[in-house]
Amino acid sequence: MSALIDSSTMRSAGRDLLSLALMDARNHTLHLFGQYQRALEASSFEVPQLATINPPLWELGHVGWFQECWIGRNLQRSLGQRCDPVHTRLASIEPQADRWWDSSHVPHETRWALDLPDVGNCRAYLLDTLESTLELLEKAGEDDEALYFYRLCLFHEDMHGEAFAYTAQTLGLALDKPLLQAFTPPPMVLREPVLVPATRWQLGSSYQAGQGFAFDNERAAHEVRVPEFEIDAQPVTWAQYIEFVDDGGYDRQALWHPQGWDWLQGQAGGEGRRGPRYVEQIGVASGAVMQTRFGQPMRMLGNQPAMHMTWWEADAWCRWAGRRLPAEVEWEVAAHTAARRGFHWGAVWEWMGSTFRAYPGFAPDPYRDYSEPWFGTHKVLRGASFATRARMQHPKYRNFYLPGRDDIFCGFRSCAL
Repeated sequence: MSALIDSSTMRSAGRDLLSLALMDARNHTLHLFGQYQRALEASSFEVPQLATINPPLWELGHVGWFQECWIGRNLQRSLGQRCDPVHTRLASIEPQADRWWDSSHVPHETRWALDLPDVGNCRAYLLDTLESTLELLEKAGEDDEALYFYRLCLFHEDMHGEAFAYTAQTLGLALDKPLLQAFTPPPMVLREPVLVPATRWQLGSSYQAGQGFAFDNERAAHEVRVPEFEIDAQPVTWAQYIEFVDDGGYDRQALWHPQGWDWLQGQAGGEGRRGPRYVEQIGVASGAVMQTRFGQPMRMLGNQPAMHMTWWEADAWCRWAGRRLPAEVEWEVAAHTAARRGFHWGAVWEWMGSTFRAYPGFAPDPYRDYSEPWFGTHKVLRGASFATRARMQHPKYRNFYLPGRDDIFCGFRSCAL
């Protein structure tokens, strides 16, 4: 049972498995938050105001708020995708909840100045909202519409769990040993690139009765003609990335997208940039990479995936190597069809060459802020990272970030031109 609740089959899970998975997600959230409590409670959870993170207490409360908003307070929860996103909801069990944690109406830069409740009250709110969710789940139907918001809230909490992990990396927060081991990218078996034959591919997910959950940006499924292509069997490794650095990759403007070069020059105003984020030392002669991992300098292995680079850096490496970043559809075809020939994913999120756009036939789900506001500005990442729960790891899943983000657990692989 424990294996099932943390597997990609949760997209089609019924009430019993969902109940267990929701409890598992909440336990994971609180365990991760315990790392913050140990390190930051004495300083009232004060953290720098950065565009890439949330205040830890805000993040914690928002997880409970989101679940209560879309399940406990949602009188149309049984309608699933047909729910009116602006219908009148029931009052929250916490009178100030919307003022504190409604991410659609609480601007990011204001979250540091909110009069948030203390950690005890935040934890109590998460306990009470989960209890309400589980009681309502017992009475819910077993069809996809009736379970839609329970699945959405499960995956939403898993996303914030990973956000807690990369925020800890950003803050240099020490983790306990089991978490530190779990959040260390594994060495990879290196294989030759894979040649994938031309095909017609159904890109994206359909959403039909009995087929389970799909995020709105995965729909609608549509056929794409894919020419033959060659793609790396695994993400680019540190040993490969060091060669780019050694060859002056960070000094050669011709290798960089114009916006990427502007980003790189902007870095020169600070400590400069001669490698991916958190890298303290790249030993070109020795091949050693020292990267700070949750506040601790660690020597990275040559066959570990290179990690914490922007889309611009990934693109520059590909130009240097005479290769390119994959198209989304190429990655998806390879993930589904080339595993037996060595294609491996799940170590790090992987930048795609594609800009995040709506698929043909896209229609937003009730949670309007999830996808639509970010079309055209963000880049797509596919796969998963070591900090992604297994139930979130799905070959159709589309992650997306601005091209300058490097705080997430991201890497890349390449395709032949």
